[in-house]
Amino acid sequence: MAVIQENDCNLSTPLVTFRRMKLAVFVSGRGTNLLNIINKINDGFLRSEIALVISNHDCEAIESSMRAGIQSVIVDPKDFPGEVEFGNSLLRTLNEARVDLIVLAGYLKKIPDAVVSKFKNKILNIHPALLPSFGGKGMYGMKVHQAVIDYGCKVSGATVHLVDAEYDRGPVVLQRCVPVDSGDTPEDLAAKIHQLEYQLLPEAIELFENNKVKVEGRKVQILRS
Repeated sequence: MAVIQENDCNLSTPLVTFRRMKLAVFVSGRGTNLLNIINKINDGFLRSEIALVISNHDCEAIESSMRAGIQSVIVDPKDFPGEVEFGNSLLRTLNEARVDLIVLAGYLKKIPDAVVSKFKNKILNIHPALLPSFGGKGMYGMKVHQAVIDYGCKVSGATVHLVDAEYDRGPVVLQRCVPVDSGDTPEDLAAKIHQLEYQLLPEAIELFENNKVKVEGRKVQILRS
């Protein structure tokens, strides 16, 4: 997000500064991916700032974000008569924080259609499997890893994808795999895939920071130049 500003000293070359991209991170659990994003911002890998953390209920991730001094809110769909009202409340909150990119980091509720439409191709989700396999409603956490093992898969992995109106069906941005070893438990597989998640999600955010993502239908092109 480059912003061109004229140099006060009247030099021939203008100064180029960068407006920090504002993130809203949605969480529902412990928030390990949230903490990893915070660390990546602190160590300079990411230039973004977390403007807002949103959860559907009080959880460990909300407590961690509040300790870090990040604006944190609970917007529970149960508090609204329907999806439209829930979506409108989310949109008001996101607009007030001037959010550029939404990152779902272990968020277990469906994003309302109005939010998906407003932030088209600007919502990232991390899923602990190689989509389109082992995704969809109800497939999260240890349920995914148990299903992968039960099926007899030799590899699994993590996927960062764009969010659309269906669970885990949006275009894939990044994927990486790990072997499923004989004797792996769901907990063993989760530990491997968490390490992939800690790599992939910041990498995907960094691509958006640098305007390196081009979406054409279901295909996501990473611009390397």
